[in-house]
Amino acid sequence: MVLGTEDVTPTIFWFAVSAGASVQLDDLVVVETSRPDGKKVTFYGLVDNVRKRHEGVAFESDVEDVVAGILPASVSYTARVLVTRVDPENFIPPQPGDVVRHAQGEELKMALSADKMGEAVFPGGLLADGQPLPLNFRFVNGESGGHINISGISGVATKTSYALFLLHSIFTSGVMDRVAQASGGQLAGTSGGRAIIFNVKGEDLLFLDKPNRKVEEKEAKAQAEKGYPQERYGLLDLPRQPFRDTQFLAPPRSGAAGDAIVPHTDQRSEGVTPFIFSLREFCAKRMLQYVFSDSAGSLNLGYVIGNIEEKLFKLALAQQGPGTHLLVTDWKPEENADVPEDLDFSDLGGIKIETFPQLISYLEFKLLDENDGQGDKKWVLNQAQGTLRAFTRRLRGVQKHLTPLIRGDLTEAQAEKYRPNLLRGAQLSVVDIHNLSGPAQMFVVGVLLREIFEHKERYGRQDTVFVVLDELNKYAPREEGSPIKDVLLEIAERGRSLGIILIGAQQTASEVERRIVSNAAIRVVGRLDLAEAERPEYRFLPQSFRSRAGILQPGTMLVSQPDVPNPVLVNYPFPAWATRKDEVDDLGGRKAEEVGEDWLR
Repeated sequence: MVLGTEDVTPTIFWFAVSAGASVQLDDLVVVETSRPDGKKVTFYGLVDNVRKRHEGVAFESDVEDVVAGILPASVSYTARVLVTRVDPENFIPPQPGDVVRHAQGEELKMALSADKMGEAVFPGGLLADGQPLPLNFRFVNGESGGHINISGISGVATKTSYALFLLHSIFTSGVMDRVAQASGGQLAGTSGGRAIIFNVKGEDLLFLDKPNRKVEEKEAKAQAEKGYPQERYGLLDLPRQPFRDTQFLAPPRSGAAGDAIVPHTDQRSEGVTPFIFSLREFCAKRMLQYVFSDSAGSLNLGYVIGNIEEKLFKLALAQQGPGTHLLVTDWKPEENADVPEDLDFSDLGGIKIETFPQLISYLEFKLLDENDGQGDKKWVLNQAQGTLRAFTRRLRGVQKHLTPLIRGDLTEAQAEKYRPNLLRGAQLSVVDIHNLSGPAQMFVVGVLLREIFEHKERYGRQDTVFVVLDELNKYAPREEGSPIKDVLLEIAERGRSLGIILIGAQQTASEVERRIVSNAAIRVVGRLDLAEAERPEYRFLPQSFRSRAGILQPGTMLVSQPDVPNPVLVNYPFPAWATRKDEVDDLGGRKAEEVGEDWLR
């Protein structure tokens, strides 16, 4: 019953737990009260604090005498409720003595506003009592809101694991088809949804298409520990299966021209395609800016980059004939301070530029060596020599990192084969960049995100593209600017109207650009450092939840969504897809006896 010894308000109240009953944190409850005119008002809420104390004693040391039976006392078992919904919206307080009960079935849907979500409901995990948490897909796909942001300590908060679970839920629950049907076909269904994941840590995500041999054991253990009537995938009504329609991309191993192009991976090479950008494409698509992750810090350097990018763009447009190289006629290598040894003079009246180092040498000639060290005036544009040298020094600094990724010695057929195709390929694309250096990672992420954004600007939201990117604090830091950060800001602020949804993750939201974090409709928190939890970015969590964020276990998350004013604690199933090579189920989820019988037939 609602207590009368504590303040009762329309948003917070305490209730006493009856003898023999049990209430825990995160339970959802419901209470009905009556207005003076006799009409009913129903309050739905979430338990955020539970306490027990002795009544009838005055001193803390009296507990020993109570236990020994010397002093009479009774145990008070009470819980505090944060109201999530009032129906109808008559914000009067409940009456002390009103009966409080667990929310089940339809009452649970009311407590979490699932009745408002309709066909847009999809499961976001399991509540403490084993009931699914309804999430509103319209706050994910961009109709009413968009983007998901996940914060938590690396290795403990399981941010990527939860992002993958959400993708699995979206792709297999049928929510995309239901929403598309309800919109009269104006939105694409499951077949039109795609996800792009940037893998930045190890090769864990290169096995998402393989069944996990540990999932049955882990789920049976979780079912027994939590007392669920069935395993968690069954409770969520989701299939226990790996991702079906996948492609895996990885950078190529370094090698000389003519060497075989193979992916730079260690644990898996089968089914992994190397990706390469052609030198002509590098110039034509204005990729130079993404070589400089900190160009926004210098106005003059940014001006030089923009000018050189425009010159290279025009150079690429002027190319005639097939190929991926650049043919230049205004390069006099003998005037270069450092002449590349592998230049190709086979074309009459011109020089072939086929490698990234050769392109840098050509730029050094145009900026620093031509005209007795004055450079080409059309390229220099009165910029100081110090700025131009800073530009070429930075190019030389990233030369070894980008040379395997940018090549002009490929045939057009090879360039087409190895060009990363993320929007016309599989439903789930994993771009493995963990073996790349920091500058190369920034280049690949920036180029591919810009390409996705420009594609959606041209063709609109024909389908929904989910972009999963960890380490947002690296790509969109709060205090610094960069071309990659600009693209991420465009996606965060305009992407949902184009059908680009960012599922971003970071250890510390306080170090990520505010506009990117604040534009996320759904906020998720795993285990946090307690000092980080007190930062303003986590004020959407009530104080009791911020305190608990420091002790959350792997597989447990706090989820906040617009339909529910308070966050909810959920757990989610062990991945049905392998996250490491040693988790791959070579039997394909079948028993060894069944496989043996197939071999004998």
